[in-house]
Amino acid sequence: MSSNMQPLVDDLAVQLYEVQAVKFGSYLLKSGITSPVYFDLRVIISHPVLLTQVANLVFQTAVQAGVDYSSICGVPYTALPIASVICCNNLIPMLIRRKEAKDYGTKRLVEGSFNPGESCLIIEDVITSGSSILETAAVLQKEGLKVTDAIVLLDREQGGAANLKKEGIRLHSVCTLSSILEILYQRGKTDKALVNAVKTFIQENNTALAFDQNSVIAKKTECEGLSFGARAESATIHPLAARLLHLMEKKQTNLCLSADVTNSKELLQLADSVGPEICVLKTHVDILEDFNLEVAKKLRQLADEHEFLIFEDRKFADIGNTVKHQYEGGMYRIASWADIVNAHAVPGSGVVKGLREVGLPLNRGCLLIAEMSSQNSLATGDYTKAVVTMGEEYADFVFGFITGSRVTNKPEFIHMTPGVHMHAEGDNLGQQYLSPEDVIHKKGSDIIIVGRGILMASNKVDAAKMYRKAGWEAYLGRLS
Repeated sequence: MSSNMQPLVDDLAVQLYEVQAVKFGSYLLKSGITSPVYFDLRVIISHPVLLTQVANLVFQTAVQAGVDYSSICGVPYTALPIASVICCNNLIPMLIRRKEAKDYGTKRLVEGSFNPGESCLIIEDVITSGSSILETAAVLQKEGLKVTDAIVLLDREQGGAANLKKEGIRLHSVCTLSSILEILYQRGKTDKALVNAVKTFIQENNTALAFDQNSVIAKKTECEGLSFGARAESATIHPLAARLLHLMEKKQTNLCLSADVTNSKELLQLADSVGPEICVLKTHVDILEDFNLEVAKKLRQLADEHEFLIFEDRKFADIGNTVKHQYEGGMYRIASWADIVNAHAVPGSGVVKGLREVGLPLNRGCLLIAEMSSQNSLATGDYTKAVVTMGEEYADFVFGFITGSRVTNKPEFIHMTPGVHMHAEGDNLGQQYLSPEDVIHKKGSDIIIVGRGILMASNKVDAAKMYRKAGWEAYLGRLS
């Protein structure tokens, strides 16, 4: 930064503090980490003078860095106003990256006029791990654009620059968290104890380590060294998988309840009573005797209230055009309320393509069935390997696998294992049971799916708490 910019940055730091864009206290971050400082730069859109100052400083940083670019793209959504002001004031073409494609019109993920081979400069407000910038870069690059540089207003100094560098992107920042702290301390807005606490937090929470672990994970037989929170920061992770992993860390649960009941009242009562203990509720709505869309609406409300995802265990297994209609239409309208569905790979990639056309614009996700818990299952060996390959090919929609053990070492894929029971060996219809310890610690799965172990208990909530504790302790044991 040039000396003539420093007074402007000093003044900006104080203004950000005064409009509460910079806050000190205890805040839960997206990564699941509790931070003593939080930046909420969304508020600057209500302060046009401040927004203009931010845009000018970001643009001047790009000028000083000598960055070569044909267009600018702001990371959605907070950086969009900053990018808009820069482009309008300096007559620079702007591109907009959609977070999801619409199912009408052009269906494009990048809006604006550009030519393949041109360079696009990414603008972001705050960087921690750099995952948001990398996600945007991946979309732009898929459209044929070059991304070599990114400008950020504030660098939290937690590994983002190093993570971007590994992907060939140079980071330029207007200011850092350390410099903001120093300015606010000098202006009497903070005290020395707070400054030291934040500096300690920066040192102890560097995301570059998590990215380094991601890069060598193939050398491990399991993801035992990575927490759910660290895996959620992977640059290539599906947004729904990241959301689920963060939710699991927040609630400290890797329990999925298999709610195989036959009437809607019982289903909703289960969701309400056991909801606080689970990360996912698995349904079979086609066995409900009285299903209607009002039931789905109420289930969705309970999922939002208790913070769990809904997984409709439909096991799609037909040609693409058929599963597309099964997913979005009919009496169940599954795509309108279920976060997750699953599918067999037997029909080939068309089954994923058909589901993907419906689910991708809605931010839904799919699990492929790689293995099954039933006796004499044919889903083994080469078939399982082929399923994994298919999942990796369509990783923008497939975010994991139904399996008895870890089938891929890529940390962005979630593994969910059915047939978990702490006291039974199986049933007379071919179901085989495993304990939470077997599934999570020994076999490397992530989520235990429990049905009859909870449903047949005299106190379902107490049973859910028992399985939640067992599953989480197995996960912690795997980490250690």
